[in-house]
Amino acid sequence: MTLRFGVFLPPYHNPRRDPTSALDQDLRHVEELDRLGYAQVWFGEHHSGGFEYIASPELMIAAAAQRTARIELCSGVISLPYHHPLMVADRIVLLDHLTRGRVRIGFGPGALVADAQMMGLDYNLARPRMEEALDAILELLDSPDAVHRKTDWFTLDDARLQLQSYTQPRVRLAVAAAMSPNGPKLAGRYGLGLLSVGGTSAKAAELLEQTWDITTVEARKTGQTVDRADWTIVGNVHLAETEEQAIEDTRYGLREFLDYRHVTSPMKMIAPGEEVSHEELVHRVNESGFGCIGGPERVTEYIQSIVDRTGGFGTFLLTAHDWADPAATSHMYELVASDVMPRFTGATAALHRSYAWTKERKEGFNERFDTGIRKATESYRR
Repeated sequence: MTLRFGVFLPPYHNPRRDPTSALDQDLRHVEELDRLGYAQVWFGEHHSGGFEYIASPELMIAAAAQRTARIELCSGVISLPYHHPLMVADRIVLLDHLTRGRVRIGFGPGALVADAQMMGLDYNLARPRMEEALDAILELLDSPDAVHRKTDWFTLDDARLQLQSYTQPRVRLAVAAAMSPNGPKLAGRYGLGLLSVGGTSAKAAELLEQTWDITTVEARKTGQTVDRADWTIVGNVHLAETEEQAIEDTRYGLREFLDYRHVTSPMKMIAPGEEVSHEELVHRVNESGFGCIGGPERVTEYIQSIVDRTGGFGTFLLTAHDWADPAATSHMYELVASDVMPRFTGATAALHRSYAWTKERKEGFNERFDTGIRKATESYRR
């Protein structure tokens, strides 16, 4: 299976950066990704924490659509418990038309407990509410008839969409999965794409090994079809020409990113009060499998290890995390496109075969070349 590449852009921006400039840089990076041949970019939805401040992936998709021509624009994710399902369905169909089918809409329950608290939502209700909303959205998208539903948090009364999807039979959809089996279960049940955002550490990799089995089992139960090409996995990478340069680049923001993740997730790379050098942090990131900081060979091996453990998937996403400054991040995107992508896409395979074929026949070609020159010279003298 040919592996595609993209970027997962929650984003993670250090609060020391001016947010207006950072968001503008995000959109300029998307323009670069489009030019460099990346397949997808995914925008998040968050409302607290200070680092992840895209409040509406739909707005970012609309803005990015005006700046790009080819790249697929995705929500990673719309947090369904926070929105009425009719409004979500209406917005995504509108985006499908505005982009002429360049969207893929990912859904999730909402990643941050603080977001749910501010809205008075019991976080334990987030996943069941996501399922209720997803059921309703799919019916609105698929049914030619009016939809009637009543739950303890939303009502659909003779509801229907004014627009049908630009993409037929339906706008492309995906479900996000972190550390629970809920995402692959829903992806299989409805025959949707799957976005795995739970990381690539040793523990997360064990869960990834089981993920596709869950998806296919659930798909068989409901007669759905799922395709590994629609499975997208997120990883943490910083790439530079050399290992030494990659380590130096990440002095910019690695520690602050890890501090933030310690606040919002169970991941603990640094013990409370522990003094750790930057070099040791890089070592822990690489050794744990949480991410990869290094040169092209190390990064290629890291991605290949995920492919091997999972049995294969469709798209690998680099996380936009401010480990390095914007210039070094831009350079990383270029290096991945030139030095890493071809190892997985097969784009250079024919060139290597042609070179090898020519090299094997070098002596015969040289002899014929010399003979041709000699005969042309003799003919001219006559």
